Amino acid sequence: MPLSVVIITFNEEKNIGRCIDSVLPCADEIIILDSYSSDDTLAIARSKGAVIHQSSFDGYITQKNKAIHLASHDRVLLIDADEALSTELSDIIISLKNDFSFHAFSMNRCNYFCGSFIKRGLWYPDRKLRLFDRRIANCGGMNPHDKIVLTQPLPVKHLKADILHYTYDTLEEYVERNEEVSSIAARSMYEAGIRKPWTKNVFSPLWAFVNGYFLRLGFLDGRKGLIIAYYTAQQSLSKYQKLRRLYREELKAMTLEQT
Repeated sequence: MPLSVVIITFNEEKNIGRCIDSVLPCADEIIILDSYSSDDTLAIARSKGAVIHQSSFDGYITQKNKAIHLASHDRVLLIDADEALSTELSDIIISLKNDFSFHAFSMNRCNYFCGSFIKRGLWYPDRKLRLFDRRIANCGGMNPHDKIVLTQPLPVKHLKADILHYTYDTLEEYVERNEEVSSIAARSMYEAGIRKPWTKNVFSPLWAFVNGYFLRLGFLDGRKGLIIAYYTAQQSLSKYQKLRRLYREELKAMTLEQT
């Protein structure tokens, strides 16, 4: 069965070549939905045979659903530009194309951080559903944490090979992205009308650290394990603080309107 590989991009010249090269052995077409990149992303993608579309960015979930609908084939592999298939995963997907016995497949994502792959803690195994029949699936979740959601209660086959995720080359990049992610998550919860008790400010970050560093053996990754556990906790704290701030601002605005 033919397979469409779908990727959304914005200024991904550092990553897109590696991503496309990794999927070439198993892809029957590669679809790029780009948010008007200003770097060499599109030139690199075209040189490797990708089909290019462009659309203004309207959130990860909306953008990925747009990209999925652009595919010519119903079997879709959704991959981010900063990811790549391991050779083992590519080989498995090639073999699956002879007989897609399941409608959806998951795999672990192995995250590369400041020079090495992280194999413990909250970052591994980072299970993702990325290979699916688009007739029974779409992109859902809550920005920025999108996920593939099945529209029918069907079994998901787990593949024993990794997507490789090239995250951050420096700690500064990680801290900057943490701040961005916490802001997007807080805004998404606020717009969905989600409220959280003040206790979340304490217990959610504490649990994130204890779970990632101790229970899931992040300490075995040394300094990097400590950094990941700490900043995961910090992101959780920041997210709930920002959510409370948004509701305080709403209350203040309502009060001013009434005076």
